[in-house]
Amino acid sequence: MTPELTRRGRVAVVVGLVAAASALAAGGRALDAIVIPVAIALAAGYVQVSRVDVPAVRHVTPPDGFVGETREVRLEFGPDAVRSDSDDHGAGPSFLADVRVRVDEGLDGPTAPIRASVGTEPVSYAVTYRERGERTLGPVELTVTDVFGLFEREMVVDETDTVTVYPPRDPVPTRFRRALYAADAVDVSRQREEFDRLREYTRGDAVRDVHWATTAKRDEIVVKEFAAETARNRVTIAGGTEVGGGEARGRGGRSGGERSPFAGSALGDDSAADRSASAAAADELARATASLALALLDDGVPVDVRLPGGRVSAAPGGRGRREVLELAARTGPGAVTDDEADVTIVADADGARFRTGDRSESFADLRREAEGERGASDGNGPGGADDAADGREVVSP
Repeated sequence: MTPELTRRGRVAVVVGLVAAASALAAGGRALDAIVIPVAIALAAGYVQVSRVDVPAVRHVTPPDGFVGETREVRLEFGPDAVRSDSDDHGAGPSFLADVRVRVDEGLDGPTAPIRASVGTEPVSYAVTYRERGERTLGPVELTVTDVFGLFEREMVVDETDTVTVYPPRDPVPTRFRRALYAADAVDVSRQREEFDRLREYTRGDAVRDVHWATTAKRDEIVVKEFAAETARNRVTIAGGTEVGGGEARGRGGRSGGERSPFAGSALGDDSAADRSASAAAADELARATASLALALLDDGVPVDVRLPGGRVSAAPGGRGRREVLELAARTGPGAVTDDEADVTIVADADGARFRTGDRSESFADLRREAEGERGASDGNGPGGADDAADGREVVSP
């Protein structure tokens, strides 16, 4: 795009024209005092802006995170932005510009342009994760100006990057979690000959198992775990959605709560509503599944998770947690694919339900129960450690 005059530039042109007219009418002094400096400034500004090339830009993306988190993103320009495998070294003069960054609908980015000296300093901005899914940062829009602010030029740098936004995590009550795997541990729990590892206290652990020496060095209660107590089977979790009380619909809908572009058309109102309900149901499914799976992994129990977006077998640890969260972030609506799972999660736009055998419990009720556990055990000794384990917001693995 060619340089255009700014408001200041237009004023300078008017002043120069008036001065030139005055010089012609009254003599040459106005020409030397005003017209020539204005003409030089305009010429210099035009040349400076017109010679600016589109710079190399690179997003330094923040870690993936949960809905509601705010992270800092950094934009690097010029040589710092060039990847090591590129032949273009990105060298070029610095220039002043207003920087605007477009972000995906599921993100809240900067609302005002950022004034920066491109090529000499990075630009940082805050982004808030609003909706789960894979979200895009960029492209980057630059409004280049000369040092006098007389000319400006628009350019777009088609540089994008992505972050994965995980669904929120809610606490799950201890009694519900342990009912899924405790039967395997009860028969062997009396075999305490072989020590296995230390772990964080969870509600129900015996006081005799507290490892006081390690607990005294940490801010949390640590207990001893024996080999027999870790012999637990996997818990299988299968999830799906139902919309309007029927079979799951809207498989082609987009996850993450994105709004349909056809919501305003009279002919497509019903289908748009179905897509919106399906997306909301998928969000509830992802939230409930991630909450339960992470709670079980925190307990040291491996999980098999099967959702419309795929399946994963996860073991306790950072890698397993990340695999579960990434699946929950990208899954969309769809029917339950495994009727033999230990836990079946069925979600609609209003919430999710956990089905285990012949029992069915609302996720909202379980969440309230877990929050009640936290409130009841605050400041009451070992119970406080379980509160932290159940209710904490999990950092990105």
